[in-house]
Amino acid sequence: MPLRRFFSVRRDAPCGVEGWRAYVVGDVHGCLDALDALLAQIVADHEARVPARALLVFLGDLIDRGPASAQVVERVRTLALPGVKVVTLAGNHEEVLLKILDGEQSRIEGWLKFGGAETLASYGVDPGQVAALPPGPAQEMIAAAIPSADRQFLQSLGDTFRFGDYLFVHAGLRPGLPLSEQSAKDLRWIREPFLSDPRDHGMTVVHGHTITETVDERANRIGIDTGAYRTGRLTALAIEGEERWFLATEPASFPLEKQFV
Repeated sequence: MPLRRFFSVRRDAPCGVEGWRAYVVGDVHGCLDALDALLAQIVADHEARVPARALLVFLGDLIDRGPASAQVVERVRTLALPGVKVVTLAGNHEEVLLKILDGEQSRIEGWLKFGGAETLASYGVDPGQVAALPPGPAQEMIAAAIPSADRQFLQSLGDTFRFGDYLFVHAGLRPGLPLSEQSAKDLRWIREPFLSDPRDHGMTVVHGHTITETVDERANRIGIDTGAYRTGRLTALAIEGEERWFLATEPASFPLEKQFV
C-alpha cells in the first residue's frame, strides 16, 4: 500500500497505521551532531520494540542557523536505514533558499541574516563576500555553491504527509479550510491563528516551525520544534497505534528565546 495513502478512521484517541511505527523529527537547522545523536536513539528505540515497519519523517528546516547545513542535507538525502522509509518535508527555510536559487535576488539580504550565512559557510563559501556583492553576482555565487544533488533533493520535498489520524507538516494549517485548499505559504509559514485555535482539524497536526522550550502538546496539535540550534535539544515524536512517546537530545544550559522566523 503506498505510504501517501495511509489513513485510519478517527476515534477518541488518534491512531497511526496498523503495522507501522513512525518517528517524526523537528527542525534540525544545521545541527548535525544533534541529528546523529537523535538518529542513534531512534534506531535503538526501534530495535528494542516489537518488530514493525518504520517511517522516519523530517518536518523541514534542515538548513540555516546551525553550523552544518550542507552536512545535514547530505545526511538526510543519503540516509538509508534497514526497514525504514524516509520522508522529508519542506520548511520555510528551504523555500527561501530555493527561491534564491531560482533567481529571486531580493531575498538574499534577509536570508543571510536569518541563517543563510551559516549555510553558505557550511558549503565553503564566505558569507561576507556574498553580502558585499551586488545582487546578481551574489545570486550566482550562491547557486554555484549548492551541489545539484542537494538542490534536486530540496526541490523534491513535499508539504504534508498523512499517517492515520495524524498529519505531518512544517508549520501548521489555516483553521477552517480543508487540507485540499491549504496554501503552501500557510503550510510552511503559519503561526497564528493556527497555534491558538482550539478547533478539531479532523486530524492531529504534528508540526515544527515555532520554537517552544518543551514539546507543545495540545488536543488538536503537537509542536516538536525545541530549538535545536539554540538549545541542543532536537526532538522526535514516535507513534505506534494509539501510543506515542518522545525522544530528544540533551539540551544546552543557556536560555531559550520563544519565537524565530
